[in-house]
Amino acid sequence: MASPRNTKRRRRRPELNPKKKRAVYKFSENELVDYKDVALLRKFMSDRGKIRSRRVTGLSPKRQREVSMAIKNAREMALLPYTSQRSGPSQRSGGRDRSSR
Repeated sequence: MASPRNTKRRRRRPELNPKKKRAVYKFSENELVDYKDVALLRKFMSDRGKIRSRRVTGLSPKRQREVSMAIKNAREMALLPYTSQRSGPSQRSGGRDRSSR
């Protein structure tokens, strides 16, 4: 015979004050995102050189695509780095160290 079900139910923790997402940068309606505006594009990149997600930046999908394409174009033109400047060998390298060849 199966044991009776526990009559106590777990309550979900109520969201007391959920924080409203705030956009990193507020674009006007007809403003274009230019790949040459490096100061603006750095706001949408992490300190390691990765493009921040839409969830973090708070942009609309259209603006996020424009920003990511502008960052990629600026990287091609060598205005922005692909990765951050790190010194020494990678800490997470799984294979052999190439410098020992």
